[in-house]
Amino acid sequence: MHTNSLYQEVILDHNRKPRNYGKLDQASHHAVGHNPLCGDRLDITLQLENEQICDIAFQGESCAICKASASMMTTAVKGKSRSDAEILIHEFRELATGKLDTGHPHHLGRLTVFSGIRDLPTRVKCAILPWHTLHAALNSISSTSTEANNDSAQMVSNHSVS
Repeated sequence: MHTNSLYQEVILDHNRKPRNYGKLDQASHHAVGHNPLCGDRLDITLQLENEQICDIAFQGESCAICKASASMMTTAVKGKSRSDAEILIHEFRELATGKLDTGHPHHLGRLTVFSGIRDLPTRVKCAILPWHTLHAALNSISSTSTEANNDSAQMVSNHSVS
């Protein structure tokens, strides 16, 4: 299957049937993310126990790309440690912005379906918003925006991977 066709199929599937959609009643961490250019707004709730993401959910109003990214993100990080989630956040941002060399080892797995988003500059922030919001939640930052220049968006780009 052509990469573009696979991308479209995955986006449509996760948009129609988002995984982990909703809100956790017993969340230990929460953040709201907003993309003012597109109008996307997401709430991420998660339960962190012993530095492990035991459960995670998202809800909000967003475009298909943002919703699919959030759906795949929640599936990818559920059960992972905080540090493993931060690595995924960093790698996904690098992938979406065209800075990740997918020929080298990485941890993204099926998330690489988003590699073509780098060719759609107006949609990159849609795909990255859930990841910014997860980073904010993990770091007890109550809200984030794709347009902020000093919040978790900046922290994600400065996160180093060992």
